[in-house]
Amino acid sequence: MAAVTPPASPSIPAPVPVGVRPSGRATSADLDAELASIIAPDLSIPEPMAPPGDLLERVRAGLALGDVRHSRIDREAIFYARNPEYVERVFTRAAPYLHYIVGEVEQRGLPLELALLPIIESAFQPYAYSRARADGLWQFIPSTGGRFGLKQDWWYDGRRDVVAATQAALDYLTYLHDMFDGDWLAAIAAYNCGEGNVSRAIRRNRAAKMKTDFWNLKLPSETRTYVPRLLAMSDIVAHPEKYGLSIEGMPDIPYFVRVETGGQISMEVAAELAGVTTEEMYDLNPAFHRWATDPTGPHHLLVPVESAAAFSESLLQLTPDQRMRVERYTVRAGDTLTSVAQRFATTTQHLRELNELPAPASALAEGAELRVPSAVSALPPRVLQAAARVDARSRRGQTVRAVHVVRRGDSLWSIAQRHKMDVVTLANLNRIDPNDTLRAGQRLVLHAQEAGSTAAAESADGRRVTYVVRRGDTLSDIARTLRVTVASLREWNNISGSSIRAGQKLVAYVRRRS
Repeated sequence: MAAVTPPASPSIPAPVPVGVRPSGRATSADLDAELASIIAPDLSIPEPMAPPGDLLERVRAGLALGDVRHSRIDREAIFYARNPEYVERVFTRAAPYLHYIVGEVEQRGLPLELALLPIIESAFQPYAYSRARADGLWQFIPSTGGRFGLKQDWWYDGRRDVVAATQAALDYLTYLHDMFDGDWLAAIAAYNCGEGNVSRAIRRNRAAKMKTDFWNLKLPSETRTYVPRLLAMSDIVAHPEKYGLSIEGMPDIPYFVRVETGGQISMEVAAELAGVTTEEMYDLNPAFHRWATDPTGPHHLLVPVESAAAFSESLLQLTPDQRMRVERYTVRAGDTLTSVAQRFATTTQHLRELNELPAPASALAEGAELRVPSAVSALPPRVLQAAARVDARSRRGQTVRAVHVVRRGDSLWSIAQRHKMDVVTLANLNRIDPNDTLRAGQRLVLHAQEAGSTAAAESADGRRVTYVVRRGDTLSDIARTLRVTVASLREWNNISGSSIRAGQKLVAYVRRRS
């Protein structure tokens, strides 16, 4: 994924060698021994004064959940200590967003551990998407996003809006904190698995006269790992030297500023005005998953601080036609407003507005000219994937199972023509770029084939299985056993490298045998 170019990205030198070994069920003594081999033996040497304006020093000063010690935290800390490249990548990706998030957490008087939560949720990947349909840095599912005011429509998904989703996440966490009587660990657990699960676990323990703190609650296995993982990352940020890591400071300056656009604008035009690539513009504004911003709002964009003044000035000089790149399309026999809208990845309502057509529009006359959006195929692949998920959901309930097997000489264009589809729709359905080269034998979905909650492009992934890692297993071994790819295993389980541990549970989606 092409990331937004970060300011002065942090670099992490190689860690102190560690002697952590893969093992089966680790005891507390084992974990203490492993931690002792990681933690630097002499912590009495005073650290050099941090340079002024260090964002991570602000974070360290605001960590407020206390020095909690638990074997589950130790286990997660060992994982991070053994994967310094992953830690480096995460903080590099965080660079454009972290200053804003830290400021919002501080303004509300919340513990700054919460600013690190997107590391656990999405590894600071703005297009992160889970099989539970959670999306964005903060991984809201559709229903919770809607509950906290995040608009989700054909043009825009507020769950990926850096500003809106951060506000919603902090609103939700504050609500959960109040709900669980000021217990932040219970609130963070509920953010992961839902307040109902945590409330029921507390009630069960009370009925059994057991302790009701997080560490004694019977919660889903993912949640039992989730909270310790955040606490481990917080301790690594606070004391990286304990783990043989060295996280360099980040400049304590904003990366972006929000600029009001006053109306819809092409993302390509906006990128040119800001002096950044189209991909960079989408990475700062991942909520917009079409070729332009939402005509009904929100009417603002995040742009790099150094570009904001020039962007605003240039924006004022644009005419309405310059804001939206359009071209002329000549209506052909059989065209309808719906088919033209699909061909140019827009909506019938937008076409009506562009062409001042009545609603409902009368039949299109063959030979008539319509104004349509241009440069649709230039969308970055991950934006196309986000749009494809929306398109697939809108077709939920269809059960057409049409599939085309690519033959030698086929192109996406020729297949689209043969099946009376447009190239962009066909590409979106199959999560490929319209310009990709096809290979003979490749299977292309021609229509949505949703059964339940997964999109057509995902339905081929098959049956969900859980694999418990055994001692000596590697990702390659497991991939061979399950007949899936290593890349798929990494994606399904949010694994960045090759490191796995005995007892770890991996999710996989295997093809059903016919």
